[in-house]
Amino acid sequence: MKPLTVITRYIRGPLFENTLLTFMQSGLVEEVVIICQEPVHLKIPGCRFLATGDFQSRAFLEPVLNNIRTAYLLVLPGFALVSVEGASLEKIIARAESLGAGIVFSDFYDEEKSGKVLHPLNDYQLGSSRDDFDFGAVMLYSVPAIRKALNNYGPIPDLQFAGLYDIRLKVSIDHRVYHLQEPLYTVVGAEKSSGSEGIFAYVDPRNVSVQKEMETVFTDYLRHINAYLPPDCVREMPRPLEPFPVEASVIIPVRNREKTIAEAIKSALSQETDFPFNIIVVDNHSTDGTTAALIDLAGRYPALKHIIPARMDLGIGGCWNEGLYSQLCGRYAVQLDSDDLYSSPQTLQQIVHMLRQGSYAMVIGSYTIVNFNLEEIPPGLIDHREWTDENGRNNALRINGLGAPRAFDTRIMRNIGFLNVSYGEDYAAALRICREYRIGRIFESLYLCRRWPGNTDASLSIEATNRNNAFKDKVRTDEILARQEIMGQGLK
Repeated sequence: MKPLTVITRYIRGPLFENTLLTFMQSGLVEEVVIICQEPVHLKIPGCRFLATGDFQSRAFLEPVLNNIRTAYLLVLPGFALVSVEGASLEKIIARAESLGAGIVFSDFYDEEKSGKVLHPLNDYQLGSSRDDFDFGAVMLYSVPAIRKALNNYGPIPDLQFAGLYDIRLKVSIDHRVYHLQEPLYTVVGAEKSSGSEGIFAYVDPRNVSVQKEMETVFTDYLRHINAYLPPDCVREMPRPLEPFPVEASVIIPVRNREKTIAEAIKSALSQETDFPFNIIVVDNHSTDGTTAALIDLAGRYPALKHIIPARMDLGIGGCWNEGLYSQLCGRYAVQLDSDDLYSSPQTLQQIVHMLRQGSYAMVIGSYTIVNFNLEEIPPGLIDHREWTDENGRNNALRINGLGAPRAFDTRIMRNIGFLNVSYGEDYAAALRICREYRIGRIFESLYLCRRWPGNTDASLSIEATNRNNAFKDKVRTDEILARQEIMGQGLK
């Protein structure tokens, strides 16, 4: 018996046929199962075509898994053409065998006009449990590990879109998910989604059914690893004791935003409220005209407080801490990025009203994506309706962000503090808060978020994207471990 069964989607063309021949000539593949939307008349020995729906469904996966006789399953889940040689397959199998791994994946090359370009991937960790973790185009599963996982943690539920996600999470509980840091295949002609598509796919209304299934699978996984927090496991907000100089502070960290900072500040100054507020701008040693503009504006508007930190090593989170711990900070600290705007003069009032009335430690609104000229661009409104009061704090560990604008009860946030980084500091804060306290949500647009070349996440390289994703995976890892500790102590 040969060690491999391969599952792949059908892709029309001779390159795909060459890939199938490579598999069968490797001497390692017992059978290739090819998923297609309609019958395909192509005869290659050892290849079987199945005209069916998405192979993420239980209806497809369950019978296939029941009939596999090989030790390993090689899955090609995407729509890209893959070129992989027999020697690479041998290396992947050998590593799985030597480590007893449940899943093995590797780096690869992207085939581009200029030639092959290395595409490195991240190591898998506990917090890599998000459904869009990048495994590349080829994944090796241990069939005994799959069967053990399904036996221990239950069969694949009645799913259409999240079957492989369910299997991956269950396998990862008791088996290693191993990243082989070597390019072992080439992806040819892969379609690249736009930045906005990739970043905001999980809040696209067209993906609601998919996301609901992913949430169900992930929540079940948290229960299996004892990291699920029930809805009633929350602390009540402490009574206010200490006085604050104002009710709310709009905090704006900034560095080199000469083109946008004045608009952001004027947006904050235009807020109509029934309480006093100020604007704390933390100027992180700008080297363009930002500092001069702030000095001029602060001279004209007493509510604007211009802070230049003594430290030179601050990221965005560190700048937030400068404003948060300042004696100028109000009872509530409200976010405004230096290149964004509030969508109306009522934004600050709406946010503070919810913080006052709802016993929330944090409130998150919704925002609209716009270009530099403030014209709406796809995907438009980002409202994160995947959040629910019942399960939002658990589902937050599955996704990569929670929305904006963000506002905090200053007392609570001073006890936590922001990580001194310039990416993911807000996400880490939200996870930490919802571990213990309630988060309120406003699903109407309160904020205009500019997408332009000046954004800190614009046109990132693969390496920079990997660093960002690895950071958030580590934040999730730490948070899952903390929640397991809570549940292990029985603090419900």
